[in-house]
Amino acid sequence: MKKIAISAETTIDVPKKILDEYDIHVIPFHVLLGERDAPDGEITPQDIFDYVDKTGLLPKTSAVNEFQYEEYFKELRKEYDAVIHVCLSSGISSSCENAIEASKRLDDVYVVDSHSLSTGIALLCIYARQLAKEGKEPEEIVKLMEKRREFLQVSFVVNTMKYLYKGGRCTGLQKFAGALFRIKPQIVLRDGKMIPGKRYHGRNTPVVRDYCLDTLEEFDNPDLSIVFVTHSHASEDMVIEAKKILRERGFKNIIETTAAATITSHCGPKTLGILYINDGGVK
Repeated sequence: MKKIAISAETTIDVPKKILDEYDIHVIPFHVLLGERDAPDGEITPQDIFDYVDKTGLLPKTSAVNEFQYEEYFKELRKEYDAVIHVCLSSGISSSCENAIEASKRLDDVYVVDSHSLSTGIALLCIYARQLAKEGKEPEEIVKLMEKRREFLQVSFVVNTMKYLYKGGRCTGLQKFAGALFRIKPQIVLRDGKMIPGKRYHGRNTPVVRDYCLDTLEEFDNPDLSIVFVTHSHASEDMVIEAKKILRERGFKNIIETTAAATITSHCGPKTLGILYINDGGVK
């Protein structure tokens, strides 16, 4: 049986404990806070919030370049027979194209466009690890991942429209109306790109409840084996509400994670999402 490395970028948004449990390797994006340039992980979400509050500017994020990917893949290949790398969606970042170009110069390195972000990527990596443990060949694993990624349910409800406005994803009028009427927009991944979903308004915890119930009603064939509750420093009450609804729906493994700096820089504080695969579980 081949020894296969499963890999992603730090946009996978899971802690070291989960990475170790599923033997997932990561390569960091870089985040630029003015003159400060450091890897995602060294720069924290709180650093992001502080920088935006102080300067009024969004930080910049830097995708991994071809050379960095090639060196990273070479190191993994010293220990593993093959590498399967799961990229942040090509519809969001140039990282996927860079990884693909680097992989062409190496043997037994496979790059999968996740069409996703955050713990949507983690769901695919965990699936890949399960397939590798079953002894499947890398080519088959990649095909199965690319088939299953179309069933990813990846969405979030955003607490403040300030970060969306600064990132060019909403107008000043929408930002003003959002603050005035306490509008909390949903962001959904469709075809690998972020698009607006429903709009909620009111206090955070009831909004989370409505968002979770709406999502589970729309995407009503979940793989109940695993679900992520991923947030950017959401309140305890918000997380408790989401977990309660997911337990009632029958999810067996509910994993809470905090978004790292790259994802946080685009959504702002107190964003929360539930992420699962909506295919009833593969046999």
